[in-house]
Amino acid sequence: MHTLERLGWDNLRAIGATLTRYGIDAEWEPTGEMTVATREWQVPALEREAEKAYELGWEPILLGPDAVREEVASPTYLAGLWDRDAVAMVHPAKLAFGLAAACRSLGVRIYENTRVTGLRSDARRLRLSGAYGSVTARRVALATGAFPPLLRRMRGFLIPVYDYALVTEPLTPAQREAVGWKHRQGLGDAANQFHYYRLTADDRILWGGYDAVYHYGNGLRPDLENRPATFAALARHFFATFPQLEGIRFTHAWGGVIDTCSRFCAFYGTAHDRRLAYAAGYTGLGVGATRFGADVMLDLLRIGLAPGEETERTRLAMVRSKPVPFPPEPLRYGVIGLTRREIARADRNDGRRGLWLRALDRLGLGFDS
Repeated sequence: MHTLERLGWDNLRAIGATLTRYGIDAEWEPTGEMTVATREWQVPALEREAEKAYELGWEPILLGPDAVREEVASPTYLAGLWDRDAVAMVHPAKLAFGLAAACRSLGVRIYENTRVTGLRSDARRLRLSGAYGSVTARRVALATGAFPPLLRRMRGFLIPVYDYALVTEPLTPAQREAVGWKHRQGLGDAANQFHYYRLTADDRILWGGYDAVYHYGNGLRPDLENRPATFAALARHFFATFPQLEGIRFTHAWGGVIDTCSRFCAFYGTAHDRRLAYAAGYTGLGVGATRFGADVMLDLLRIGLAPGEETERTRLAMVRSKPVPFPPEPLRYGVIGLTRREIARADRNDGRRGLWLRALDRLGLGFDS
């Protein structure tokens, strides 16, 4: 864990350095993040998390009810754990567009709107084929996230889950003062079905999370990005958190698909005699963690040139192990549905985890893996 924490810190600093080097305006704000307890049972969990952080060399601030509400004014807050150093806010789309422009400036060719439908080994090269032709490469980094992977062995490990978000209109100066939030840290609550939220550069509030929806058969369709029932639930939760903002309008609402695996963090591997490396299963952690995943893939591809060679990253248990695969349908849909219901019930029952969740914990599956 000490090694992983240090590598994570290096990864975060490297993202900021890359933005500076290539002049990318991605609204980078190293403000940290604060996890808030909104129910009594969540307070001891924050205290335990603080103890673990101290053991690993971090110095987060544990805040009581008055102190946390002084940071961000919500009547629902009972405690907070503010990590001031290990997290930064960023605009993900501007980050992606800026990195693409930087790649092009270095001579990289990007084939947009080109769906790759096949992958096969062709002599000493790999051939990626699609509707309009094919591309060959000596080495391939496969990072297609939630979408059906080209490598069959990955399919049992991944499911697509839809996540949803709202964004308010810009806060007026009076509304901004009523909320506080002068340090602009990212926020998330400590429930199992949690919300994540932040201020944008123009002082809107982005509010998302809570509902993570899986559709039968790894369903992926554009119409699934619009879920009015979830948008309505998110709006209710928003005004429960910030009643002083009653009447503010939401100007944007959307949904998107993320790749999830059973251990809720990325996994890695190689194929085709180590000429292909892959990383997937980020479970919503991808904005920062995909850079780390890219480094792992590059390490694995370099190792392919020197059998037996290892790096600090590839020696990690996180990189060397795989999550438990999901069962096939229809059992997959039933297991995921049961787990979602049990997670919701644990939140209603003061965090008490039922038999099913305790069994998953023992198997190293889910949030506590």
